Amino acid sequence: MRRRRFVSGTLGALSGIALGPAAARAAASAPRAGGWQAVPAPGSTPAAQLRRIAAAGPGLAWAVGEEGQGTSSPARALAMVWNGSAWARTDLSHLAYAGRLSDVAGVCADAAWSVGAPTGSASPLLRWDRTTWREAAFPGKGEPDVRLSAVAVGPDRRVWISGTRGGSARLLLGDGQRWRWLDPLPAAGVNLYRVVVRAPDEVWVCGDRAAGGGWAGFVARWTGSWTVLPPLAGLRQTIADVHAVAADDVWAVGNEFGVGGPPGRPGNPILRHWDGSAWNPVEAGFTLGSLSSIAGDAQGRPAWISAWNYQDQSRSTYLRHDAGTWTVVRGPAGPAPSPYVNDVARVPGTSGFWSAGMTRSSPYPPTEAYTERFDD
Repeated sequence: MRRRRFVSGTLGALSGIALGPAAARAAASAPRAGGWQAVPAPGSTPAAQLRRIAAAGPGLAWAVGEEGQGTSSPARALAMVWNGSAWARTDLSHLAYAGRLSDVAGVCADAAWSVGAPTGSASPLLRWDRTTWREAAFPGKGEPDVRLSAVAVGPDRRVWISGTRGGSARLLLGDGQRWRWLDPLPAAGVNLYRVVVRAPDEVWVCGDRAAGGGWAGFVARWTGSWTVLPPLAGLRQTIADVHAVAADDVWAVGNEFGVGGPPGRPGNPILRHWDGSAWNPVEAGFTLGSLSSIAGDAQGRPAWISAWNYQDQSRSTYLRHDAGTWTVVRGPAGPAPSPYVNDVARVPGTSGFWSAGMTRSSPYPPTEAYTERFDD
């Protein structure tokens, strides 16, 4: 059975509005809503979206995704860089790889990495060289069964990559020079969509796992060996992101499709909390849509969740954690007619956050790349 995923912009996933000079000025001057403001991300070719965003600090951030989707030619990789005052498109014409970029992570200009969706036998690993992205070697590169899905970089600059090799989901660990594949997950039929570094030798992964003719949410932890958490209750669900405060204090977000439903039916948002013994459901504040990403604050506490509310798409939607409670917060009214946010990330050294996505929620021109910034 093919898995339907509304997370990461695959709702139908795009369609939007071109941001010309007047729209860009409107975005820059749009009224702030809940601290969020639209920030122009010009230069993408519709239909385009940013799937992931990462920041090294207030003066450096990266965002990746794809452009040219929904046309007669295949979608192409899209990458942007923030220089402290504006987003600029990154030239990728030198790369042999041209497909979608699915994740990005970085802690400084010398430790930033991206992975791309496979095209043929190629599942690329890219390294930032302070100007653009360059392909990097790793064990298994070019092997037909090797697939890279997500990447994270720790404060020690070690790189953790989720993927598959030899028919099993596993992690690839390295520092840019030396790489090694870690032990495979003790679970079959797993797709991993996120890898998150909590401590130097504690890494969390999430995604979904084949179960009963469908799929179920999946969360596991690596601390030198694997610990697989109990499955989440529900049907046809995907965990898009995970945030671990401690081994007995873990948040998981995603979406669930349940039983059947007409084609194109939106799923239901998943928000769960692991207390060390059970997954506990938490109300998301709306019933149709999805939760796509979760980011913590400087102290490691849960802070923001990026969301999509099917019943009210006039502005972006977030959940903010405050005093133990999640509250729905709306983004700004601006040039995006129905923004879809794929990812949210903290800006180190500040109390701010970035989010990234697209100007609409269906994958057809004239949708463009889109970002918002939160300044407390």
